Amino acid sequence: MNYPPIVSRDEWLIARQELLTREKAATRALDKLNAERRRLPMVKVEKEYLFEGPDGKASLLDLFEGRRQLIVYHFMFGPEWDEGCKGCSFLIDNVGHLAHLHARDTSLVVVSRAPLAKIEPFKKRMGWTLPWVSSYGSDFNYDFHATEEDGEVSATSVFLRVDENIFHTYSTFDRGNELLLGTYKYLDLTPLGRQEDWEEPSGRSTTSAMGWLRLHDTYDA
Repeated sequence: MNYPPIVSRDEWLIARQELLTREKAATRALDKLNAERRRLPMVKVEKEYLFEGPDGKASLLDLFEGRRQLIVYHFMFGPEWDEGCKGCSFLIDNVGHLAHLHARDTSLVVVSRAPLAKIEPFKKRMGWTLPWVSSYGSDFNYDFHATEEDGEVSATSVFLRVDENIFHTYSTFDRGNELLLGTYKYLDLTPLGRQEDWEEPSGRSTTSAMGWLRLHDTYDA
């Protein structure tokens, strides 16, 4: 194992201060990037979409639950699958208490193409309580590029409601969803990092990217 070098406390403080300067610069750069995201133009959603939830049929407007903003996580769970994607499950495990989003007039909903009859048992197995609806039979996933010709895509879409009008403001895919992965942020603080073989410095990683990942109830197995 390629461990970090061992130094005195004074030497460590010097190295830490140098890194802190770069960390602060990265934080300021991220603030600017977030501001650019908020300045993105938006597109009015003209098509009607219907979803199936535990309480029956729901429109895209219904998913807002009266709030101004809606974040949709497109969970990879195809109609023919028996269980949801492990990477998407990892992300949902990282979702905090929704009361904090609701306090900022924002709703979060998970959407999959699998029928509700498959979603509900998997959701119960995983112990999740957040809203999750099925877009089975709808163009929703296709229109927002969360389903392509070669299958499902990990994606996040953001919408804004102005009165009864809905606007699409942002989407991100694949590694862009790491913005929502708190576990990775914790691991990034450690000397061994995520322990994935693409990381530097080399010699501290054990698996391919996400190759270690399991559904949270299968690690012991």
